[in-house]
Amino acid sequence: MSREQFHFVGVCGTAMGSVAAGMIEKGYTVTGSDQSVYPPMSTFLQNKGVKIMEGYRAGNIPDETTTVVIGNAISRGNDEAEAILDRRLRYLSLPEILKEYFLRGRRNYVVSGTHGKTTTSSILAWLFESAGKKPGFMIGGIPANFGQGARFTDSDFMVMEGDEYDTAFFDKRSKFLHYLPELVVMNNIEFDHADIYNNLDEIILTFSRLLKVVPRNGLALINGDDPNCLIAARESPCPTKKVGFGESCDLKISNIEYLPTGSCFVIEGEAYEVPMVGEFNVRNAAMAVCSARFAGLEPEEIRKGLLSFEGIARRQQERGEV
Repeated sequence: MSREQFHFVGVCGTAMGSVAAGMIEKGYTVTGSDQSVYPPMSTFLQNKGVKIMEGYRAGNIPDETTTVVIGNAISRGNDEAEAILDRRLRYLSLPEILKEYFLRGRRNYVVSGTHGKTTTSSILAWLFESAGKKPGFMIGGIPANFGQGARFTDSDFMVMEGDEYDTAFFDKRSKFLHYLPELVVMNNIEFDHADIYNNLDEIILTFSRLLKVVPRNGLALINGDDPNCLIAARESPCPTKKVGFGESCDLKISNIEYLPTGSCFVIEGEAYEVPMVGEFNVRNAAMAVCSARFAGLEPEEIRKGLLSFEGIARRQQERGEV
């Protein structure tokens, strides 16, 4: 058991709870607190060995705590946040914990964009899994193939849904800037999160900053049909490839056919079929395919994975027949 002890403020959030459980699996002692403590997250954490305190109080933070993880929902004025600052405790945001304890040294594939992040990252994680790579992943939805939105493994590969929302009350950078990407998918850019961004230009700027942390031997896959993505990538210091339907795209999606149960398309001279319908999902699947090809997967491995992809909970999910 490591001597490091962590306390999570806001532990019952989906992402916070998943990472708290991951820290337990790494051998750390973990406690946590939250205003709303109820199943299924409370049961999940307690079964993992996380001691949870309900409500926020300065006394919740054990004296033995070496690092406090402060959730994005926590702001100044919170009793525990104030105690952390008063006691000069070491504190980190959730993205910082991910960066230092789960992502550093790995091949991190970060899927970003206003829309399509969950679907694209779910497909990519499953392509790696079906090819035997046993990837870690952290996704904002629940891929049906996995039955969970987060998993931490010893694999070289980690798939991250990259959110442009800010990190914490003490760090207003976008969360995805912490994720050490080898590859970035930039699905699309629209104005969103009006509570923290004043205009579309500010959002484009944060996506351009994401490309500045991709290494020279990495890659950014850009939606070549989205003018805002093209602006964000205009001065990219990392290699980029445009993916899309337009003639100017480096990786052109063609020969699209829509079937009752899915969609077919061709990219880089290879034909693929995915059991999802619609142009938007063809683009999502194509981005995942190009990411997997960069990682070294062969077309036949990718075809097998796509055909066995089961979708994501609450996204084009069949609920019954009438």
